[in-house]
Amino acid sequence: MDSAWCDLVIDPVGNLLVAVVLMAISGMPGLLIRRPGVGQRLAVVVTLIATLSGAAGVFRILAGAAVSRYLVAWPLPFDGCELAADHLSVLFLMPLLLATACCALYGRAYLPAEQHPATEKRVTLFLGLLSASMALVLLARNGVLLLLAWELMALSSWMLLTTDLRDAQVQRAGTVYLLATHTGTMVLYLFFSLLHTQTGSFVFPADHSISSQGGIAAVMLLAALIGFGAKAGIMPLHVWLPGAHANAPSHVSALMSGIMLKVGLYGILRVVSFFQTVPLWFGWLVLLLGGVSAVVGIALAASQRDLKRLLACSSIENVGIIVLGLGMAFVGMANTNHLLIVFGLTGAFLHLINHALFKPLLFLGSGVIIHATGTRQIDQMGGLSRRLPGTGLLFLAGSLAICGLPPFNGFVGELFLYLAAFHEGMHAPLPFMAFTAPLLAVVGGIAIITFVKLYGLLFLGTPRRPQSRHGHEEPAAMLVPMVVLAAFCLVGGIAAPLLARLVIPAVTAYSGLGQSLIMELVAPVPLLTVSIMNAVLLGGILLIWLLWRQMVLRRPVASTDTWGCGFLAPTARMQYTGSAFAELSGNIFDKSGTPSVRLAALQPLFAAPSRFCPAATERMLDRLLIPAMTGVDWCFSWLRRMQNGHLYLYMLYIFITLFALMVWSYL
Repeated sequence: MDSAWCDLVIDPVGNLLVAVVLMAISGMPGLLIRRPGVGQRLAVVVTLIATLSGAAGVFRILAGAAVSRYLVAWPLPFDGCELAADHLSVLFLMPLLLATACCALYGRAYLPAEQHPATEKRVTLFLGLLSASMALVLLARNGVLLLLAWELMALSSWMLLTTDLRDAQVQRAGTVYLLATHTGTMVLYLFFSLLHTQTGSFVFPADHSISSQGGIAAVMLLAALIGFGAKAGIMPLHVWLPGAHANAPSHVSALMSGIMLKVGLYGILRVVSFFQTVPLWFGWLVLLLGGVSAVVGIALAASQRDLKRLLACSSIENVGIIVLGLGMAFVGMANTNHLLIVFGLTGAFLHLINHALFKPLLFLGSGVIIHATGTRQIDQMGGLSRRLPGTGLLFLAGSLAICGLPPFNGFVGELFLYLAAFHEGMHAPLPFMAFTAPLLAVVGGIAIITFVKLYGLLFLGTPRRPQSRHGHEEPAAMLVPMVVLAAFCLVGGIAAPLLARLVIPAVTAYSGLGQSLIMELVAPVPLLTVSIMNAVLLGGILLIWLLWRQMVLRRPVASTDTWGCGFLAPTARMQYTGSAFAELSGNIFDKSGTPSVRLAALQPLFAAPSRFCPAATERMLDRLLIPAMTGVDWCFSWLRRMQNGHLYLYMLYIFITLFALMVWSYL
């Protein structure tokens, strides 16, 4: 027993398994301890210890430590229960551990047990289970074990999403999410069944060991893309995402959007590695889905008036950018184009890590804002920079990062995708890949418009309605995790070469190319120049801020309302809203997100008061899927009439069935 414990402490995978167990049980003591707050604080401590243990394993693997495989004895007849970690798993485990620690600390102040005793226990328990199940998916090397962890991930996230039992909108979003995730899981059952027929085992096969030729391989690839892509939120499998991320508690939304979506992308990457080659059609399909998700996702975000729905829809865009890079790499693998492989994987992996930093930052910031205002409606806020100066600065950092603006990290990954597109445009006989460059430019432009709108309406101007709840900055427990994430975003921008070196081992292991070749291809990329420019810009910003502070301290600055355009008594309602920002992009790029407007009918003589009520709708869900499901429900309801309890009718059904089968056999 002592040697087994020593192996867990010394071995990197053992460190990760200890982290999984600790995260899974972190919320259980709170169910037994009656004193409010003790169980929640204990859960935070256990989670921080778990992340430190997992981080030790991650750093050891990155440092080149020998990695072992763990074979766990289990009573199920589905071959060996294997757990292991490689550089691909580590790439996803790094942001998972960081986000878990930040969300656990944030949750202590966001949902304090003293004020929310019942809700806190549920959230604390299932938040730990969600983190543990995601880590277990990344470590699983058996299809059935992965499906068990996948189901635990789905159910724990559903329990977290439906925390507010009294809100019908929350329960509706939870139902849509549950249906979507189990539909994807059913497709994964098909994939792993076909994998078993191909290999004779549920244990993951060796890399590049399955033939990609034939119809079975095509069905397997499509099943994996649908099953894992539904969890990743790739369009058109995204219908659950805006509602789920918008209605969950903010730190849960941060974990779901920043990490859980990436677990779906991990599944696609892992499955593709099983095949000897990547079919060209599959690479172009992934590339197309990534482009559609990026453009339509950000256009859908631009039209939102709900703070958290906007952030949720922008996750579709960022997942689309990552999938775009993966599509480039898959096309490069099919054509043996080393530059496309390296730049596509490097850009996708870098953006994966960057999105896992700035999107949790923004969601945690949204929780502070909602606490301070009591609403999620953007057009009802304003002037928050005076009340929440720290949150305003950190939210600005996240907004700059997600728009790919210096000095933060958002552009580092996209730079590789731009360079790959330019290279293909200059050297490919049919440069279709070059169209990804203007597509990324359009996405970046709409992203800037969207977050200028968001930040301006939230923090600038004057309040658009009487302020409620807290009139001061939130506790440090809510701001410290945001500071940590913002600091990592800043470090990723001013130390871009180090960030690239962090993902090179995963690119090397996944592509199968030599590290010397990869470094030779990456060397001309001006990452050092980008870092120097970001550092100089940061230094200039700090210098200007210090000079401004000196001027403010020397003489008082008078504050007054902005110019009212000639009106003698301007009001807060005369400020700009988000409609002007959203209308153009919504009408051109995303008809599914175009706001629907409800107006009261005008009276012929004396006009009654009317109200302009724009509401962003999810037309694919509300006008396609829900009516289709309603039709299916009607059909099955009609068929239920056959179950009337009369035995002679059941015997007649059996006779008709047997007669039809006999006739069929003679045809």
